[in-house]
Amino acid sequence: MRFFVLLASISLVFEVSAFQNLFSSFSPAKKPATLGKASVLENELLQAIEDLGSSRLANNDRITELVASLESCPSIPTPAIAEEVYGRWKLIHTNNANTASPIQRKAVDSSKFAIYQDIVFNENNQLVVSQVVKFSDSAELKVDALASTSAYPLPELTERKGDGKILGLNILGVSKVGDEAAEDVSRPDSRISFVFDEGNFELGNFKVPYPVPFRLPILRDAVKGWIDITYMSNRMRISRGNKGTTFILIKEDS
Repeated sequence: MRFFVLLASISLVFEVSAFQNLFSSFSPAKKPATLGKASVLENELLQAIEDLGSSRLANNDRITELVASLESCPSIPTPAIAEEVYGRWKLIHTNNANTASPIQRKAVDSSKFAIYQDIVFNENNQLVVSQVVKFSDSAELKVDALASTSAYPLPELTERKGDGKILGLNILGVSKVGDEAAEDVSRPDSRISFVFDEGNFELGNFKVPYPVPFRLPILRDAVKGWIDITYMSNRMRISRGNKGTTFILIKEDS
Protein backbone atom coordinates (compact mmCIF):
# COMPACT_ATOMS: atom_id res chain seq x y z
CA MET A 1 0.00 0.00 0.00
CA ARG A 2 2.89 2.35 0.78
CA PHE A 3 4.20 1.81 -2.73
CA PHE A 4 0.88 2.86 -4.25
CA VAL A 5 0.83 5.95 -2.04
CA LEU A 6 4.24 6.92 -3.43
CA LEU A 7 3.09 6.34 -6.99
CA ALA A 8 -0.10 8.33 -6.50
CA SER A 9 1.76 11.26 -5.00
CA ILE A 10 3.50 11.85 -8.32
CA SER A 11 0.23 12.95 -9.86
CA LEU A 12 -0.32 15.60 -7.22
CA VAL A 13 1.84 18.01 -9.15
CA PHE A 14 -1.02 18.10 -11.62
CA GLU A 15 -3.51 18.52 -8.83
CA VAL A 16 -2.03 21.18 -6.54
CA SER A 17 -2.10 24.99 -6.71
CA ALA A 18 -0.07 27.69 -4.97
CA PHE A 19 -0.84 31.37 -4.70
CA GLN A 20 2.19 32.91 -2.97
CA ASN A 21 2.98 36.39 -4.31
CA LEU A 22 1.21 35.52 -7.52
CA PHE A 23 -1.43 38.10 -8.31
CA SER A 24 0.84 41.14 -7.98
CA SER A 25 3.11 40.00 -10.81
CA PHE A 26 0.77 39.20 -13.72
CA SER A 27 1.32 41.06 -16.97
CA PRO A 28 -1.40 41.47 -19.61
CA ALA A 29 -1.64 39.02 -22.48
CA LYS A 30 0.20 40.25 -25.56
CA LYS A 31 -0.96 38.02 -28.40
CA PRO A 32 -2.79 37.08 -30.40
CA ALA A 33 -4.58 40.38 -31.01
CA THR A 34 -7.98 38.67 -30.80
CA LEU A 35 -7.57 38.14 -27.05
CA GLY A 36 -9.14 41.45 -25.97
CA LYS A 37 -12.28 39.82 -24.56
CA ALA A 38 -10.27 36.87 -23.32
CA SER A 39 -7.94 39.14 -21.33
CA VAL A 40 -10.95 40.49 -19.43
CA LEU A 41 -12.15 36.96 -18.74
CA GLU A 42 -8.66 35.96 -17.59
CA ASN A 43 -8.65 38.81 -15.09
CA GLU A 44 -12.06 37.78 -13.82
CA LEU A 45 -10.88 34.18 -13.49
CA LEU A 46 -7.79 35.21 -11.54
CA GLN A 47 -9.96 37.27 -9.21
CA ALA A 48 -12.38 34.39 -8.72
CA ILE A 49 -9.49 32.10 -7.79
CA GLU A 50 -8.08 34.68 -5.41
CA ASP A 51 -11.51 35.04 -3.80
CA LEU A 52 -11.38 31.36 -2.83
CA GLY A 53 -8.79 32.33 -0.22
CA SER A 54 -7.06 29.30 1.26
CA SER A 55 -9.02 26.80 -0.81
CA ARG A 56 -6.59 25.29 -3.32
CA LEU A 57 -8.92 22.57 -4.59
CA ALA A 58 -12.53 23.41 -5.20
CA ASN A 59 -15.48 22.99 -7.49
CA ASN A 60 -16.68 26.54 -7.98
CA ASP A 61 -19.53 27.49 -10.31
CA ARG A 62 -18.07 30.89 -11.17
CA ILE A 63 -14.67 29.43 -12.03
CA THR A 64 -16.30 26.68 -14.09
CA GLU A 65 -18.29 29.31 -16.00
CA LEU A 66 -15.25 31.47 -16.69
CA VAL A 67 -13.19 28.47 -17.80
CA ALA A 68 -15.91 27.49 -20.27
CA SER A 69 -16.08 31.07 -21.57
CA LEU A 70 -12.33 31.19 -22.12
CA GLU A 71 -12.36 27.81 -23.84
CA SER A 72 -14.83 29.24 -26.35
CA CYS A 73 -12.63 32.29 -27.05
CA PRO A 74 -10.01 32.43 -29.80
CA SER A 75 -6.59 31.63 -28.38
CA ILE A 76 -3.15 30.55 -29.55
CA PRO A 77 -3.74 27.84 -32.19
CA THR A 78 -2.18 24.36 -32.09
CA PRO A 79 -1.11 25.05 -28.48
CA ALA A 80 0.70 21.78 -27.84
CA ILE A 81 3.33 22.67 -30.44
CA ALA A 82 3.17 26.47 -30.27
CA GLU A 83 6.29 28.34 -29.16
CA GLU A 84 4.40 29.86 -26.23
CA VAL A 85 3.84 26.49 -24.53
CA TYR A 86 7.51 25.98 -23.71
CA GLY A 87 8.95 27.20 -20.43
CA ARG A 88 7.81 27.24 -16.80
CA TRP A 89 4.15 27.34 -15.75
CA LYS A 90 2.82 27.77 -12.23
CA LEU A 91 -0.25 25.83 -11.20
CA ILE A 92 -2.79 28.03 -9.42
CA HIS A 93 -6.03 26.07 -9.35
CA THR A 94 -7.57 22.69 -10.05
CA ASN A 95 -11.07 21.31 -9.66
CA ASN A 96 -12.00 18.46 -7.33
CA ALA A 97 -12.52 15.58 -9.74
CA ASN A 98 -13.82 12.40 -8.10
CA THR A 99 -11.71 10.38 -10.54
CA ALA A 100 -8.52 11.71 -8.96
CA SER A 101 -7.07 9.51 -6.24
CA PRO A 102 -8.08 10.20 -2.61
CA ILE A 103 -4.42 10.83 -1.82
CA GLN A 104 -4.20 13.39 -4.60
CA ARG A 105 -7.29 15.21 -3.41
CA LYS A 106 -5.91 15.36 0.12
CA ALA A 107 -2.56 16.71 -1.07
CA VAL A 108 -4.15 19.36 -3.29
CA ASP A 109 -5.51 21.25 -0.31
CA SER A 110 -2.00 22.05 0.90
CA SER A 111 -0.74 25.54 0.05
CA LYS A 112 2.68 25.14 1.63
CA PHE A 113 4.61 24.50 -1.55
CA ALA A 114 4.65 26.11 -4.99
CA ILE A 115 4.05 23.73 -7.89
CA TYR A 116 5.50 24.23 -11.36
CA GLN A 117 5.31 22.48 -14.69
CA ASP A 118 8.29 22.90 -17.00
CA ILE A 119 7.84 22.03 -20.68
CA VAL A 120 11.39 21.80 -21.94
CA PHE A 121 13.88 19.65 -23.85
CA ASN A 122 16.51 17.33 -22.40
CA GLU A 123 20.06 16.84 -23.60
CA ASN A 124 18.82 14.37 -26.23
CA ASN A 125 16.39 16.99 -27.61
CA GLN A 126 13.46 14.97 -26.29
CA LEU A 127 10.39 16.84 -25.13
CA VAL A 128 10.06 16.61 -21.35
CA VAL A 129 7.30 17.73 -19.00
CA SER A 130 8.86 18.19 -15.56
CA GLN A 131 6.72 18.46 -12.45
CA VAL A 132 8.48 20.50 -9.77
CA VAL A 133 7.41 20.83 -6.14
CA LYS A 134 9.40 23.61 -4.44
CA PHE A 135 9.92 22.95 -0.72
CA SER A 136 12.37 25.83 -0.39
CA ASP A 137 14.93 27.72 -2.46
CA SER A 138 17.35 24.80 -2.11
CA ALA A 139 15.02 21.80 -1.90
CA GLU A 140 12.58 20.42 -4.45
CA LEU A 141 11.06 17.29 -5.90
CA LYS A 142 11.42 17.05 -9.64
CA VAL A 143 9.68 14.34 -11.65
CA ASP A 144 10.34 14.10 -15.37
CA ALA A 145 7.91 12.70 -17.89
CA LEU A 146 8.92 11.99 -21.46
CA ALA A 147 6.38 13.75 -23.65
CA SER A 148 5.05 13.42 -27.17
CA THR A 149 3.38 15.80 -29.63
CA SER A 150 3.09 15.85 -33.40
CA ALA A 151 6.19 18.03 -33.50
CA TYR A 152 8.18 15.78 -31.15
CA PRO A 153 6.68 12.27 -31.38
CA LEU A 154 7.79 9.57 -28.93
CA PRO A 155 7.27 6.08 -30.42
CA GLU A 156 7.00 4.50 -26.97
CA LEU A 157 3.91 6.51 -26.16
CA THR A 158 1.23 4.19 -27.42
CA GLU A 159 -2.37 4.48 -26.28
CA ARG A 160 -2.98 3.80 -22.61
CA LYS A 161 -4.91 0.54 -22.09
CA GLY A 162 -5.85 0.42 -18.41
CA ASP A 163 -7.94 2.88 -16.39
CA GLY A 164 -5.73 2.51 -13.31
CA LYS A 165 -8.22 0.88 -10.95
CA ILE A 166 -6.81 -1.71 -8.57
CA LEU A 167 -9.27 -4.50 -7.79
CA GLY A 168 -11.98 -2.14 -8.92
CA LEU A 169 -10.94 0.56 -6.44
CA ASN A 170 -9.86 4.15 -7.06
CA ILE A 171 -6.43 4.20 -5.40
CA LEU A 172 -4.21 5.82 -8.01
CA GLY A 173 -6.91 7.72 -9.84
CA VAL A 174 -9.09 6.63 -12.75
CA SER A 175 -7.94 7.49 -16.27
CA LYS A 176 -10.08 7.86 -19.35
CA VAL A 177 -9.32 5.16 -21.91
CA GLY A 178 -10.64 4.03 -25.28
CA ASP A 179 -13.21 6.20 -27.06
CA GLU A 180 -13.57 8.36 -23.96
CA ALA A 181 -9.92 9.33 -24.30
CA ALA A 182 -10.11 10.27 -27.98
CA GLU A 183 -8.62 13.62 -28.96
CA ASP A 184 -10.93 16.49 -29.86
CA VAL A 185 -10.60 16.82 -33.64
CA SER A 186 -11.87 20.41 -33.43
CA ARG A 187 -8.73 21.33 -31.46
CA PRO A 188 -5.81 20.05 -33.55
CA ASP A 189 -2.42 19.71 -31.86
CA SER A 190 -3.82 20.42 -28.42
CA ARG A 191 -2.68 17.23 -26.65
CA ILE A 192 0.61 16.54 -24.89
CA SER A 193 0.95 12.86 -24.05
CA PHE A 194 3.49 11.76 -21.47
CA VAL A 195 4.94 8.85 -19.55
CA PHE A 196 6.66 9.38 -16.21
CA ASP A 197 10.31 8.35 -16.47
CA GLU A 198 12.30 9.37 -13.39
CA GLY A 199 12.23 11.56 -10.33
CA ASN A 200 14.64 12.99 -7.79
CA PHE A 201 14.59 14.91 -4.56
CA GLU A 202 17.14 17.67 -5.08
CA LEU A 203 18.39 18.88 -1.71
CA GLY A 204 21.08 21.47 -2.22
CA ASN A 205 24.05 19.59 -3.69
CA PHE A 206 22.50 16.20 -2.95
CA LYS A 207 20.17 14.22 -5.17
CA VAL A 208 18.02 11.38 -3.84
CA PRO A 209 16.12 9.19 -6.33
CA TYR A 210 12.35 9.16 -6.04
CA PRO A 211 11.43 5.63 -4.91
CA VAL A 212 9.05 4.70 -7.72
CA PRO A 213 10.30 2.44 -10.57
CA PHE A 214 8.61 4.25 -13.44
CA ARG A 215 10.50 2.21 -16.03
CA LEU A 216 9.32 -1.14 -14.67
CA PRO A 217 7.44 -2.76 -17.57
CA ILE A 218 4.51 -3.82 -15.39
CA LEU A 219 3.95 -0.17 -14.40
CA ARG A 220 4.64 1.51 -17.73
CA ASP A 221 1.00 1.69 -18.81
CA ALA A 222 -0.13 3.00 -15.40
CA VAL A 223 2.27 5.96 -15.54
CA LYS A 224 1.05 7.18 -18.93
CA GLY A 225 -1.19 10.20 -19.21
CA TRP A 226 -2.04 13.28 -21.24
CA ILE A 227 -3.24 16.85 -21.00
CA ASP A 228 -5.42 18.61 -23.56
CA ILE A 229 -4.78 22.35 -23.77
CA THR A 230 -8.19 23.93 -24.20
CA TYR A 231 -7.08 27.56 -23.90
CA MET A 232 -3.70 29.28 -23.98
CA SER A 233 -2.50 32.87 -24.09
CA ASN A 234 0.87 34.37 -23.26
CA ARG A 235 0.09 34.30 -19.56
CA MET A 236 -2.56 31.61 -18.93
CA ARG A 237 -3.07 27.99 -19.88
CA ILE A 238 -6.13 25.85 -19.19
CA SER A 239 -5.69 22.10 -19.56
CA ARG A 240 -7.83 19.02 -18.99
CA GLY A 241 -6.11 15.80 -17.96
CA ASN A 242 -6.69 12.12 -18.55
CA LYS A 243 -8.23 11.74 -15.06
CA GLY A 244 -10.89 14.37 -15.70
CA THR A 245 -9.23 17.22 -13.85
CA THR A 246 -9.06 20.82 -15.08
CA PHE A 247 -5.83 22.75 -14.43
CA ILE A 248 -5.30 26.50 -14.54
CA LEU A 249 -1.69 27.64 -14.87
CA ILE A 250 0.13 30.93 -15.25
CA LYS A 251 3.29 31.42 -17.32
CA GLU A 252 5.98 32.09 -14.76
CA ASP A 253 8.21 34.24 -16.98
CA SER A 254 5.46 36.22 -18.72
